[in-house]
Amino acid sequence: MTTTEPWASVEDVAKHLGVAKDSVYRWIEARKLPAHRIGRLWKFKLSEVDEWVRAGGAQDEDGGGQQSKR
Repeated sequence: MTTTEPWASVEDVAKHLGVAKDSVYRWIEARKLPAHRIGRLWKFKLSEVDEWVRAGGAQDEDGGGQQSKR
Protein backbone atom coordinates (compact mmCIF):
# COMPACT_ATOMS: atom_id res chain seq x y z
CA MET A 1 0.00 0.00 0.00
CA THR A 2 1.34 3.44 -0.89
CA THR A 3 0.84 6.43 1.33
CA THR A 4 -0.01 9.80 -0.13
CA GLU A 5 1.86 12.85 1.09
CA PRO A 6 -0.58 15.32 2.68
CA TRP A 7 -1.01 18.84 1.35
CA ALA A 8 0.52 21.63 3.43
CA SER A 9 -0.69 25.21 3.88
CA VAL A 10 1.29 28.46 3.65
CA GLU A 11 1.49 28.45 7.44
CA ASP A 12 2.79 24.87 7.45
CA VAL A 13 5.50 25.74 4.90
CA ALA A 14 6.53 28.85 6.84
CA LYS A 15 6.88 26.78 10.02
CA HIS A 16 8.72 24.01 8.16
CA LEU A 17 11.27 26.45 6.74
CA GLY A 18 11.41 28.73 9.79
CA VAL A 19 10.42 31.86 7.85
CA ALA A 20 7.55 34.35 7.86
CA LYS A 21 4.43 33.66 5.81
CA ASP A 22 5.22 36.84 3.85
CA SER A 23 8.41 35.19 2.59
CA VAL A 24 6.42 32.21 1.34
CA TYR A 25 4.01 34.52 -0.53
CA ARG A 26 6.94 36.45 -2.06
CA TRP A 27 8.48 33.18 -3.29
CA ILE A 28 5.14 32.16 -4.80
CA GLU A 29 4.78 35.55 -6.58
CA ALA A 30 8.24 35.18 -8.06
CA ARG A 31 6.99 31.83 -9.46
CA LYS A 32 9.88 30.02 -7.90
CA LEU A 33 8.34 28.13 -4.99
CA PRO A 34 6.44 25.03 -6.17
CA ALA A 35 2.85 25.76 -5.16
CA HIS A 36 -0.58 24.64 -6.29
CA ARG A 37 -3.60 26.93 -6.16
CA ILE A 38 -6.79 25.29 -4.98
CA GLY A 39 -9.56 27.86 -5.08
CA ARG A 40 -8.25 30.81 -3.06
CA LEU A 41 -5.75 28.70 -1.13
CA TRP A 42 -2.14 27.79 -1.87
CA LYS A 43 -1.16 24.20 -1.13
CA PHE A 44 2.23 22.54 -1.15
CA LYS A 45 3.93 19.17 -1.00
CA LEU A 46 6.72 19.52 1.55
CA SER A 47 8.90 17.16 -0.47
CA GLU A 48 8.71 19.59 -3.43
CA VAL A 49 9.49 22.53 -1.15
CA ASP A 50 12.50 20.69 0.28
CA GLU A 51 13.79 19.92 -3.23
CA TRP A 52 13.38 23.59 -4.20
CA VAL A 53 15.37 24.70 -1.14
CA ARG A 54 18.14 22.15 -1.84
CA ALA A 55 18.35 23.40 -5.43
CA GLY A 56 18.99 26.93 -4.12
CA GLY A 57 15.53 28.34 -4.77
CA ALA A 58 15.49 30.45 -1.62
CA GLN A 59 18.80 32.18 -2.30
CA ASP A 60 18.99 35.95 -2.86
CA GLU A 61 15.38 36.48 -1.81
CA ASP A 62 15.94 38.61 1.29
CA GLY A 63 15.35 41.82 -0.66
CA GLY A 64 18.26 43.68 0.83
CA GLY A 65 21.52 43.27 2.53
CA GLN A 66 24.87 43.18 0.80
CA GLN A 67 23.97 42.17 -2.73
CA SER A 68 25.66 45.06 -4.53
CA LYS A 69 29.42 45.29 -4.54
CA ARG A 70 31.38 48.32 -5.68
